[in-house]
Amino acid sequence: MKWYKQSIEDVLNRTGSQMTGLTQEERQTRLKENGPNKMEEKEQVKLWRKIAKHFTDLLMIVLILASVLKFATGEIAEGGIIFLVVIINGFVGYWQERKAEESLDGLKQMMGQEATVLNEGQIIKLASEELVQGDIVILKAGDVIPADLRLIEVYDLTIEESILTGESEAVEKTADVIAQEALAGDQLNMAFSGTLVQTGTARGIVVETGDATEIGKINHALQSIQGQTTPLVKKMHQLNKQILRGILALIVFLLFFTSFRYGMDWNLLLSASIALIVSMIPEGLPAVLTMILSMGVKEMADENAIIKGMPAVETLGSMTVICSDKTGTLTKNEMTVQEVISEEPAIVKEIMNNCQELKTSDDQKIEEIHGNPTELALLKYIAEEEQQLKPVLAKIPFNSSYKYMATMHPDGENQVIFIKGAPEVLLKKSNVTNEEKKKWEKYGLDLASKGQRMLGFGYKKVSATELTHGSLEGLTFAGLAGIIDPPKESAIRAVEQAQQAGISVKMITGDHKVTAKAISEQIGLKHTSKILEGTDIDEMSDDALAEAVGQVDVFARTTPDHKLRIVTALQKKEEIVGMTGDGVNDAPALKQADIGIAMGIKGSEVSKQAADMVLADDNFYTIVKAVKEGRRIFDNLQKTINFFLPTALAQGLIVILALLVNRPLPLTPIQILWVNMVTTITLSYALGFEKASRDTMKRPPRDTKMGILSGYSFFRIVYVSLLIMIPSYFLSMQFEGAALQQTILLQGIVLGQAVYMINCREMFDRAINRRFFENKFLFLSLGILFVLQMGAIYLPVGQQLIRTTALTLEQQILTLGNALLLFLVVEIEKKISKEIFQRKEKKVSHYQND
Repeated sequence: MKWYKQSIEDVLNRTGSQMTGLTQEERQTRLKENGPNKMEEKEQVKLWRKIAKHFTDLLMIVLILASVLKFATGEIAEGGIIFLVVIINGFVGYWQERKAEESLDGLKQMMGQEATVLNEGQIIKLASEELVQGDIVILKAGDVIPADLRLIEVYDLTIEESILTGESEAVEKTADVIAQEALAGDQLNMAFSGTLVQTGTARGIVVETGDATEIGKINHALQSIQGQTTPLVKKMHQLNKQILRGILALIVFLLFFTSFRYGMDWNLLLSASIALIVSMIPEGLPAVLTMILSMGVKEMADENAIIKGMPAVETLGSMTVICSDKTGTLTKNEMTVQEVISEEPAIVKEIMNNCQELKTSDDQKIEEIHGNPTELALLKYIAEEEQQLKPVLAKIPFNSSYKYMATMHPDGENQVIFIKGAPEVLLKKSNVTNEEKKKWEKYGLDLASKGQRMLGFGYKKVSATELTHGSLEGLTFAGLAGIIDPPKESAIRAVEQAQQAGISVKMITGDHKVTAKAISEQIGLKHTSKILEGTDIDEMSDDALAEAVGQVDVFARTTPDHKLRIVTALQKKEEIVGMTGDGVNDAPALKQADIGIAMGIKGSEVSKQAADMVLADDNFYTIVKAVKEGRRIFDNLQKTINFFLPTALAQGLIVILALLVNRPLPLTPIQILWVNMVTTITLSYALGFEKASRDTMKRPPRDTKMGILSGYSFFRIVYVSLLIMIPSYFLSMQFEGAALQQTILLQGIVLGQAVYMINCREMFDRAINRRFFENKFLFLSLGILFVLQMGAIYLPVGQQLIRTTALTLEQQILTLGNALLLFLVVEIEKKISKEIFQRKEKKVSHYQND
């Protein structure tokens, strides 16, 4: 129902109410029929489901099956160790995500807790949940509006609606019928649930409650939006499937090959298959990735970016578009005087200081003054001036019907009237000539073209002591001021750096088109010639909007639904979308976006809880720093995965080689788990501390279609796994005794991993460079690995648990030689590959230029 189009009489008839309010019996009847004035709550996910999802990862299921098979064959110790690894990984994941977001709580806080209503002509107070359609609500300054109201009586009422519309200035309300179509921000005869009465008093009829209110509609949108799967999670699922397919293919091959050629018994084949599963599944990888992401969360928190879900760290690094709200995000969320045009600047400043209602004494500090944003802007503009307040003899308060405010003050033996208001109104009352009027109108058009709201100033010296509207005729027009909510300097810098990093920035605001255009040009957006308004979006299909969003960077007069459609349209174009905002109106789009970013200081509780990241300093520039951190983290994740997988494949290949040549399994499952866990505890974490490369913010975002591993990565994984496996395996075969062979092989794999971890510091550049010594954790991890491995080989308890034996100095030197050979081969390959890729890039660039 478009209540703003209805007359007061029609609204009373449609709601079955009257000016004296409802009776208590009628309210109870409606409350029983329609339910309380509160929003529907979504059923929460049960605790067991939250925990269980961390044990349903594809590779974790395979490990659980391997553990069960070990138990079934009587190998309780080995089965227990495998199962323990699964349990630890699962609970680490749950622990990191235990604080689930809860948007509804914040929305409920936006509803007024208590309302003042008329009950058969008597004023009573009742809980806001008991409000029903037809109640007559009484409003005063400071009230949070408890339901959507059609206003019927208004006295200098202004309402702050930024949480719904994004506009920073309070809206002047009226009780008049609005005939034309109007968005929420233009429905001046409506008061919406959750908004704040700033000045004045009013009465209104409750027309919508609960889920039917504007906030209720936002809540419904939030409940219906499914959480987005982050790029990292998608890529890890893809990687898990690739690993599983590879394991299954090798198991099937081994079953057929060894059975037909050697006639091996099924018990041995089962043990071999389990060993292959345990060796090739990087069970420590989830814990390492969690650790790297967790470190990223801490780093970002130090930079005032609070991450609510760890995968969101990586999503920041792959973001291709940032959709930003204007007010409070790109702008300061405070009206500011930008320009003053006057031939009498001193008198204009005197008018600013005296024709106002906020400052009451000269010793008041500007920081302590709150209220009307326009008057506050004027007082801040003259804050450094030594202005003295004049006694107020009479006052005409501002009213939207006549659009000005006037005050009278003593001026020697006579009086002076100060006036501020709409320039066109003041010019009509002034004594300016037609030529002067045209000059001021030209100045006004210039200010308006910059998106500034104009305010005129005038004065008149009189001998009378009575102040009336008629006494303002013949005033002297003193000048104009242009007021706007200006962009933050840090936002301008952030937009520039985001664009350098290949990230498009789009502004979505509830503000007017002219203001939006002015701000977009000031902050440096690219496509500002064409602006889409909410009414334009309403006329577009989803497909048409998806085509348009790529060529438009500014969207004005938007509603929550428009913001949601814009984000969805960008995602339809396969963009990774970040959405910033601070109001309730931003919440659905924040939740729909791949990465929702809320303001921590001026942001509503709803927006914070709907978002994935909260900016503790409300600084748009913090997003750019977070993007850099996200890219660094993904680079380190790739390095870690590239480090992990060759070792896993090498261990699997050793099992396969042993079966192919009909020899006993070279390593036991416990020894394989030791290799995996000891490197997880030490080496894997070191790569997470690598600093960002110099080109991190100069390269475009990653192609989201690419897997976490490239073709080159697969090539390196294969040949490195062979370099780890073959020399160590054949070296171990030169000695007698199963324990000695296994220990040499174990030591060879561990040393191979240690040197390859150093290789992985740089994808193509030299591993030993100036930045090599900046990562202190690298040396710490190598030291811890040395201590643990020596304990496993030389301490009796280690020998007994892991089934190793002591090695001689000669045997240690031989295994170290194999590791150094691996390091040199990889460094040479990196140099050759870098030259090949650079030649290819030059050919592609030359072809494109031609």
